Amino acid sequence: MKVRDIAFSRSGDKGDINNICVFVYREEDWPRLRDGLTTEVIAAKFGDLVKGRIDRYEFPNAHGLNFVLHEALGGGGASISIAPDPQGKSYQSLLQDIDL
Repeated sequence: MKVRDIAFSRSGDKGDINNICVFVYREEDWPRLRDGLTTEVIAAKFGDLVKGRIDRYEFPNAHGLNFVLHEALGGGGASISIAPDPQGKSYQSLLQDIDL
C-alpha cells in the first residue's frame, strides 16, 4: 500500500526549506500513517534531495503529519537554484509513492 492510497498531501517552499503536510482520508488509517511515515523513511526516499535535517510534527486531532525538510531546494525559488524543483511543489508526489 502506498501513502497515496490512504492520504492526500501538499508541499511548498519557504526559502531552502520544503514543507509537506499529509492527512489521511479516513480516521481508521491514522495509526498506519503515523507509525509508518517516519523521518527515517522520508530521509531514505528523498536521499540526496535533502541535505539538512528532517523535522516531523504530528496533528493527531486532524490525523495528519507535517514534515519540514531543511536544505532541500538548492537555495529555493527566490534564489538562483539548479534544483529540478526549487519550490518543492512536486515533493509531495515523492512522499505519496512511499510504501506503508
